[in-house]
Amino acid sequence: MRSSIIVGMLALLLWPGLARAEWLEASSDHFVIYADDSERDVRRFSEQLERYHAGMALLLGSEAPPPSPSNRVTVYVVRNENAVRKLHGGDSRFVAGFYVPRAGGSLAIVPQVNSGTGRPEFSMVVLLHEYAHHFLISSNTMEMPRWLSEGSAEFFASTSFERDGSIIMGRAAAHRAGELYYANDVRVADLLDPTEYEKRSRRSQDAFYGKSWLLCHYLTFEETRKGQLTRYLALLRRGESQRDAALEAFGDPDKLEKELDRYLAKPRIMALNLKPSMLSIGSVRIRRLSEGEAAMMPVRIRSKRGVNEEEAGELVVQAREIAARFPGDAAVLSSLAEAEYDAGDDKEAIAAADAALALDPDKVNAYVQKGYALFRLAAEADDPATAYKRARAPFVALNHRENDHPLPLIYYYRSFVEQGKSPPPLAVSGLIRAVELAPFDLGLRMNLATALIRLGRSDEARIALRPVAFNPHGGALAKSARTMLTRLDNEPAWKGENLETILASAGGDEEQESGAPPR
Repeated sequence: MRSSIIVGMLALLLWPGLARAEWLEASSDHFVIYADDSERDVRRFSEQLERYHAGMALLLGSEAPPPSPSNRVTVYVVRNENAVRKLHGGDSRFVAGFYVPRAGGSLAIVPQVNSGTGRPEFSMVVLLHEYAHHFLISSNTMEMPRWLSEGSAEFFASTSFERDGSIIMGRAAAHRAGELYYANDVRVADLLDPTEYEKRSRRSQDAFYGKSWLLCHYLTFEETRKGQLTRYLALLRRGESQRDAALEAFGDPDKLEKELDRYLAKPRIMALNLKPSMLSIGSVRIRRLSEGEAAMMPVRIRSKRGVNEEEAGELVVQAREIAARFPGDAAVLSSLAEAEYDAGDDKEAIAAADAALALDPDKVNAYVQKGYALFRLAAEADDPATAYKRARAPFVALNHRENDHPLPLIYYYRSFVEQGKSPPPLAVSGLIRAVELAPFDLGLRMNLATALIRLGRSDEARIALRPVAFNPHGGALAKSARTMLTRLDNEPAWKGENLETILASAGGDEEQESGAPPR
């Protein structure tokens, strides 16, 4: 009963306007946005995100091509922050938006955003912060210290959008002013030496984010410190510890502390004004969702976020009711297939996916959900070889339609592992390519690292592990990656003995969620 109430509440919260329900899709090079809003506002929001991406690419010298269609970030705009918190779950009283990195399915959920000009609202700042993390890990395989990772994200997240189409990057992070002046202080030495910061108690209400932004901003713009940040990164890349690299690159931390105090007291600080001519973006294509697709949006968003078993059982009832009203809508049937799979109804999921593909063979999600269901059935099959060959078929078909979709590569590899077979070189190469396409999926990186360790390719495994090990929000997964790196450092010939024990400490098996459907 409790789950039924929660799912019903979510449906109401997600729905920005029950009377209108005119959802739009804005599709661009790097984003897909779903929102119940005016075409003008949705287009402007999409263009702002594309300009933001272009500005980051310009400043960081990234020349990466646009991702494949399914590897773009999908942004779902829900009614308000209360809806965001319900979807986020857990202890989320202060969550104003969140981002989930996932190969072939990265998503962000935000409340309705005022896409006007000038300083962005806090919900927009959250989205820009999280996309900065997405961009940085996608364009740089090197691990970043936590202070630099968060400081860089804050540096970019304070971007403002001007009426003439220009953007101003590197503005003062006004949303961090309160913590910088009133929260527990964090000293430069704490940022630059993580062992010192870990000694601190009651860190939940300190100025870590604000101070990280301040240090990043100062090192970027202060002329007397020119080149020091580049030197610091080079030392880290060479293998120096964070503390030693900081001392060599920046010198006395107490002197730097005093400089930051003076910098913070300045009435104005520098920023970068990037004119429209410097920001090349592609077109934004707006599509109005069909009546059935709009009706299914609350179910779709909840499914994409992930559900537990009880919630899945309630959600599939809603999905079936909507599908019964719109049996000829391929998008509706594709979402039904996902809800059926989440509820554990594999045969029904396959039937819904097949019905969707019969109406529209371009429905990517239908291939994915059919593949998921067939893989789950294959695990219990009497003839595993035949069952897994059949399970690969939807992913092979998807690969033919979207060659750079990471999931077909991931599931080709998994089709061997799940049978207890050694993946052939082609499957391992495919997994490497999947990481290249979705470097932000840390579970996928862990899968690749375990495969490479077992093959004795320890140097390549280290490259895969480092961004996981030093991810500031990595939790148990990061701890496991650090344990694996230490084992490789102490025992270079290690080929994964007792690896299952290390991975279990991360809360899962060696497949970790890499490309796995959310639940």
